[in-house]
Parts: sequence; structure tokens; C-alpha cells
Amino acid sequence: MSNESELPENVASRRTISRCWNGVNVDLHEFNCTGRILFQIERKEKESSRLVAQLEEVGQDRAEARTAPDTPNPYAYKPRPMFFAPANMDVWGHSADSRYIKCATISFDANALQERLGISQSLRLLDVPRLRFNDDRMWTLISLLVEAIDDTDPGSQLYGDSLIAAIAARLIERPAQAKRSASGLSAMQLKDAISYIEANIPAKVELSTLAELAGFSQSHYSRAFKASTGLAPYQWQLQARVDRAKDLLLNTNGGLEEVAEATGFADAVHFGRTFRKITGATPAAWRRDRLT
Repeated sequence: MSNESELPENVASRRTISRCWNGVNVDLHEFNCTGRILFQIERKEKESSRLVAQLEEVGQDRAEARTAPDTPNPYAYKPRPMFFAPANMDVWGHSADSRYIKCATISFDANALQERLGISQSLRLLDVPRLRFNDDRMWTLISLLVEAIDDTDPGSQLYGDSLIAAIAARLIERPAQAKRSASGLSAMQLKDAISYIEANIPAKVELSTLAELAGFSQSHYSRAFKASTGLAPYQWQLQARVDRAKDLLLNTNGGLEEVAEATGFADAVHFGRTFRKITGATPAAWRRDRLT
């Protein structure tokens, strides 16, 4: 979605792509600029907290977050910069000379997120602003999230849900809790998860639904699922779709477009690329080798 109206001074153009995962709004912004910029950073809802990661910038000066237009950021620049603004906090973006900025904004209601992800401890950390910090793991998770922001593949829902849960755990949960080793799912819990995933091919599956089946928080569920299977839930879902495709290739006369549609891939090209990445062969070659 592009938005060219009411652009701040020296911002020549702005492009925004948005998506919602796990009840959390994710916006990817791109700004083309022509010099000094200073503008109040928008928020979707007054009660929303915001986590912002700067993914790329070009210019003679580093962009920074400010609590007031004339109050410079007191913290020194660090690579892969991020900032966190609690709900109801106003933030301005500033650069003395900027040409291009690409950043991701994750907006959420902290209490709603706590309830949805099953986070039990206090959220007092989310009352404290962090005007400039870096966390390589969190930055990487956000980068992966925005890469999937316009992906229509059904697997991108479970993938994005999982990334949001991991980002929230990094931002909110106690380090000891986030790092503890998880026991796996019970045999019945694993059977329920696999049955649900397979029954809903090619539809989207939400991490919250799988977690509710097991009675776990989403963060706990993701760790337990991987401990049981060696795969993240979204990886298992993708493998299940490829396995369904194999069955269709062997037991029907459907063309690649039909198989792709039946297993939730955008088209035969997308299906072929994913199938080859997982199996090492194209769908046509795989089918031919097993039928001759």
C-alpha cells in the first residue's frame, strides 16, 4: 500500500506494506528523502506499543528516534538499530541528511499480546522506553518477518505467527524462561497437531490454534513441537504439503498447476521451486522416476 499524502518535509515518497499476524500489526516502510527530516512517527492506535527495527538506510547522517523534536537521542549509534516505545509515548524520527530509509514497525497492545501468547509474568519491561538498542537475534527475526509480509502462501501464516511469538519472547519473557529446554509434546498432542495440519491442507493454520489444542502458550508450544519433531510447526506444515503433493503426483493424472492449487502453492512455478528445494528433484522428474 502506497501513501503519498501529507508527506513530511524532505520526504519525497513513502511506501508502506502491512500485515497482521497473531493480533500484531506489522508495517514495512520505505522512505525516499532529499535531506534533513524531522517528523512525528505515526501509530495505529493510541494504546499500541511499538517496536521499530531499521533495516536499511542511505545518507550522510544516521536516522534516530527522539522523544521531542529538539531533543537528540542520548544513546550512541549501534549497528542494526532498534527502538521500543511504550503505549501513549510520542516519538519523532530525525536525520540531518537522509536519502533512503527502510524500517519495520511492530505495533501491539501489550495486554492483548500477553493474553494471546499466554505470557504469565509482569509486563513492566514494556513500560520502559528504549530509544536505541541492538539485539542481533531480534533484528534477524524481524527481517525474516518482513520478507514474508506480502507472501500469499498458506504456510506464511503459521511462519509469521511463529516469528511474532519468538520476537515477543525475546522482548518480554525472562531470559531464563526463554532459554530453558522444553520437553516435547505427548503422543496424543503430537497426533492432534499432525492430524489438524494435514486436515487443513491447503488452508492457513494459525499457531494459536495448534497451541490451544495442546493447552500451551504459543512460545511453549513452538519449543515443545520442535523438541518432538526436530522441525518448527511451519516447517512441518510445508513438509506435509509436499507429502500431499507426492501422493497426488503418483495417484492422480493432475497437472502441476492442479497439484499446486490443491496443496496451497501460488502456481506451478512456486510449487516446483519449493518441491525441488525439499526433494532435490522437480515434480515432473520425481513423478517420472517413480512411474517408470
